Amino acid sequence: MMGRIMRELKFDVVEASNGREALDRLQQNGVPDVALVDWNMPEMNGLEFVRAVRAEPGYRQMPLMMVTTETETENVVRALAAGANDYIMKPFDKDMIAEKLTVLGIAAG
Repeated sequence: MMGRIMRELKFDVVEASNGREALDRLQQNGVPDVALVDWNMPEMNGLEFVRAVRAEPGYRQMPLMMVTTETETENVVRALAAGANDYIMKPFDKDMIAEKLTVLGIAAG
């Protein structure tokens, strides 16, 4: 769903099914304009991914948006403290993603 929305917003999309695969994609493709990170991924969850990305000097400025069903305030705080730039809770739509990207200073397409 996230990939479809980003394509509709005219972004080139590289997808990964888990955090480890996403780290591999970063090494292969370089730093993207933004990474939308699902909290609930297998092998390496979104929070672990955010921490791993922020530990790498070359990725510290990469915009990260946590996308999740986790609605507890504690989890929002944990994601932001780990280095996520923003947080969006499911359900969401294209307009909500576009608004969040604008807040991050990222223009669609």
